[in-house]
Amino acid sequence: MSNRTFTMIKPDAMENGHAGAILDRITKAGFKLVALKLTKLSAEKAGEFYAIHKERPFFGELVEFMSRGPIIAAILEKENAVADFRELIGATNPANAAEGTIRKDFAASVGENAVHGSDSDENAAIEGNFFFNHFERV
Repeated sequence: MSNRTFTMIKPDAMENGHAGAILDRITKAGFKLVALKLTKLSAEKAGEFYAIHKERPFFGELVEFMSRGPIIAAILEKENAVADFRELIGATNPANAAEGTIRKDFAASVGENAVHGSDSDENAAIEGNFFFNHFERV
């Protein structure tokens, strides 16, 4: 089990000015920032990142959404990082997310759900490597 996970603060949360509050929640929950960057995905890079969903009907909308504005990408460290972070962010659909979770408080819909969180240790490593090289991590 890894002690690292990957997250992105998505364009909707950035547009709505929630990035600072989300980062504050993450660090107050005991996660250490190992890597952090503000960037903007091109449609090509968003498609590459979400390639696992390429055959799904929502893929085009997802790529368009994720490339419409800046995002914050981060690698986080904490014991049991993936599971603890998934609990902190809540269900993908904010209507089903538990009270006090990031998505319950900052997301508008399933499609615009404020944050991404890796769903496994393996994907956390893949996703972190997508955004950060060795020298960009502490």
